[in-house]
Amino acid sequence: MKIKAVSLPKSMPAIDFQALAQDFRNLNPNDPGAWPMAPKIALLFSVFVAILVAGWWFLWNDQLADLETKQKEEETLKQQYLDKKRQAVNLDLYTQQLAEIDRSFGALLKQLPNKSEIEALLIEVNQAGLGRGLQFELFRPGQEQIKDFYAELPISVKINGTYHDFGAFAADIAKLPRIVTLNNISITPLKDGGILSMDATTKTFRYLDEEELARNKKPAQGAKK
Repeated sequence: MKIKAVSLPKSMPAIDFQALAQDFRNLNPNDPGAWPMAPKIALLFSVFVAILVAGWWFLWNDQLADLETKQKEEETLKQQYLDKKRQAVNLDLYTQQLAEIDRSFGALLKQLPNKSEIEALLIEVNQAGLGRGLQFELFRPGQEQIKDFYAELPISVKINGTYHDFGAFAADIAKLPRIVTLNNISITPLKDGGILSMDATTKTFRYLDEEELARNKKPAQGAKK
């Protein structure tokens, strides 16, 4: 079996840097055609790089900025789409919750007496105290305070009785079909053994009729203007 001899590549010619440097000396800028090959290649490369840089600066740079803006707009639109889709999916749930809120609000509204029923409610509060053996020294309704859709009626009361009777009276108040609250309660002992005096503000509420609601809206609209 014969083995062929492999010829090794010849060594690359050495670069004469002095001659190359000599080519770049004493160049005539008015006659580039007469330049040696090395300066011509260097000039063409420099022009090519300058064109690339100018093209990026004047054309591609604006396009890249516009592309970045479009990408941000795309992300914003995508997020808006996802939000709208989520709202559409939950629309039935929101509708059910709104209906439940309406029913709850209607049930609470029914616990508020109207103007004609407020006197009967005051009698019920008084009877609740008398039914527990309490003695009223003061039962004075105050000035109504008009709110958005209801009126608040404070009643200053001063009652004498035992601590147990006070607790039973408060429980009876809570069981009334209308909303009645006890506020600012202050209990002090009397000279008689076991007898206490309670000062409190009883608050009850009533809903406004249509005429009162209309009158209440006019000042609010005037304040917005």
